[in-house]
Amino acid sequence: MIALAIAMGVLWPVTIPLAVLIVGARQLGLFILMHDAAHAVLHRNRRVNDWVGEWLCSPTITAYRPYHLQHHRFVQQTEDPDLVLSAPFPITRASLWRKVARDLTGQTFWKQRFGHYGEALRARPAGTPWAPVLRAELRKDRRFLIANGLGLAAFSVAGLGWAWVLMWLLPMATWFPLVTRLRNIAEHACVEGSDADPFRAARTTRAAWWERAFIAPYWVNFHAEHHLFMHVPCWKLPALHRAVRARPQAAGMEVAPGYVEVLKTATCRP
Repeated sequence: MIALAIAMGVLWPVTIPLAVLIVGARQLGLFILMHDAAHAVLHRNRRVNDWVGEWLCSPTITAYRPYHLQHHRFVQQTEDPDLVLSAPFPITRASLWRKVARDLTGQTFWKQRFGHYGEALRARPAGTPWAPVLRAELRKDRRFLIANGLGLAAFSVAGLGWAWVLMWLLPMATWFPLVTRLRNIAEHACVEGSDADPFRAARTTRAAWWERAFIAPYWVNFHAEHHLFMHVPCWKLPALHRAVRARPQAAGMEVAPGYVEVLKTATCRP
């Protein structure tokens, strides 16, 4: 999908805005596949599972796995490392629009990807040289920098360096942060009783075809089912949803009709 979207933008530049949306959503899709690898359900062989998750999806699986499993163990409790993502909601519409503006202008991406450089430099003891600190931070980003440097170089050799910038880096800096935010809001924001009832540990959002294409790839919208049975791979979540909804215990599940309704709920604060 990413390759086809970039090819579409190269052949018909007028479609580049559409390519940005498709690629940004599929970048989230790569993260979702890495998430499945963190649960060891991307492949039956654990070595293959971890290699694919690390090298073909996202090079963050090693740090992400213990962090994410703690989220599952303490969902919406004080020990939940993701509680900070849902605790502020509901918010005002103005607050949401400010967040959207930061996402689409690249501010969120810059802070998350490169903000640690400034933090490390400010935190270094007085009189400490800045060069060793900067080198240490660069080592943390070496895979990201090398991979994107090689991608840009390969596209530039083919005379398409602009395509890498406009249809890989631009989606990463704009649409990907936005759909990631929408995903986080939809999954846990404003779900009452999450810490006590496993059937209310998260929200499932019904997604239309266009929402799956541009916002919620790889069935990530079935998040309540994922929390009930976290070792079910993403491609089996629709079937799991039907099975769970057939049981009487599912009557109290939080199921939203779409992402627009989720945002209305999340922005109901005056």
